[in-house]
Amino acid sequence: MLGAGVVTALFSACAGKDAQLTVSGLNPAAFDSTINGKKTELITLKNNNGMEVCLTNYGGRVVSLVVPDKNGTPTDVVCSYDNIAQYADTLNTPSDYGSTVGRYANRIKDGKITILKSDTTVSKDIKELKEHVTIVENHNYITYNLRKNDNGNCLHGGGNTGWMNKVYDITAKTDTSVTFAITAPDGENGFPGNVKATATYTVTSDNALDIVFEATTDKRTVINMTNHSYFNLTGDLSKAGTSQIMYINADYFTPADSLYIPTGEIRSVYGTPMDFTKKHAIGETIGNTFFDQIKNAGGYDHNWVLNTKGDDKVVAASLYAPNNGIFMQVYTNEPGMQVYTGNFQGTGIACKHGVKYPKHVSVCFESQKFPDSPTKYNAKTKGWEVSNPFLNPGEKYHSHLVYKFSVK
Repeated sequence: MLGAGVVTALFSACAGKDAQLTVSGLNPAAFDSTINGKKTELITLKNNNGMEVCLTNYGGRVVSLVVPDKNGTPTDVVCSYDNIAQYADTLNTPSDYGSTVGRYANRIKDGKITILKSDTTVSKDIKELKEHVTIVENHNYITYNLRKNDNGNCLHGGGNTGWMNKVYDITAKTDTSVTFAITAPDGENGFPGNVKATATYTVTSDNALDIVFEATTDKRTVINMTNHSYFNLTGDLSKAGTSQIMYINADYFTPADSLYIPTGEIRSVYGTPMDFTKKHAIGETIGNTFFDQIKNAGGYDHNWVLNTKGDDKVVAASLYAPNNGIFMQVYTNEPGMQVYTGNFQGTGIACKHGVKYPKHVSVCFESQKFPDSPTKYNAKTKGWEVSNPFLNPGEKYHSHLVYKFSVK
């Protein structure tokens, strides 16, 4: 990842001989490819206030996000690769960097969802889905066996075969906005329903990346889309990002077991390292391995129950880099926010501009239904009423996520 000064130097040095490079130093030609018969490309969005966001339709991913720091220096603040080859090589360089995640972000326990048969329109003969579907004996429910890709659970809609590794169609594009679209067939990774989904990314005049996810289905199903960008506002992604000051507007979180599946409890953050209601540096608490939740995850990888009550005008979380003054606020209409501190980074893989990211280099803010909501909501677990993951035919799923930048 380029630091602030390096971005400027590279751009100045290269602008004369290769004007096609982005402000973040990306070469669009490195994203021109064909994957499974579909074209991939790099899309650049800009405003007039120094913000540039580069995305690729491979996985609907944010590849770079440049904002000015307190001195006006353009600074790239997200982790990524700088070429399509590394993104597509899911064996050697697996990554969810910047991706549009679907159908279902986060984990579903045992890779199973059970849906009332009377509440779904079955568009296929059950026999055609026999490798995915089990009919419970009383015939009132249908249990769908999903692709298990994470310790016997389903993570991010099936991981390498989920939406983050599909080529989205580009259905609309301007200088400041792009819409990615995907059509997912009934039975994909075991999920029911033919689903049509879109993700619209817009760079606003006040330096925000505004993201709207929408979806429809022809059969009762589960939907939980999010963006999986990894943020380090310091601009130096060769070092851990634990100096960043974080705030989470949540009095409660959902504790998880050793496989990151919520236990069903909703627990107060007060008196624990999960309390970010008062802003503090991530490094002050991330090393507290006496606390089982941090010990099990190797840092933070948990869902917070937001106080915002679905109001996307109220700050859900924020992040601040004291070294350069870059400040990010996060807004969403979702009930939960998964905050992940790059606990599995530090692999030694050379990423964007050759930088090898260390452990805890970045922070993800994933707006979401609570992890394992299809199970816990079906069981009517107390406190999970706000996290209904089901989408019916005739309804439209709508999720809103905003990353807004300024300087302090």
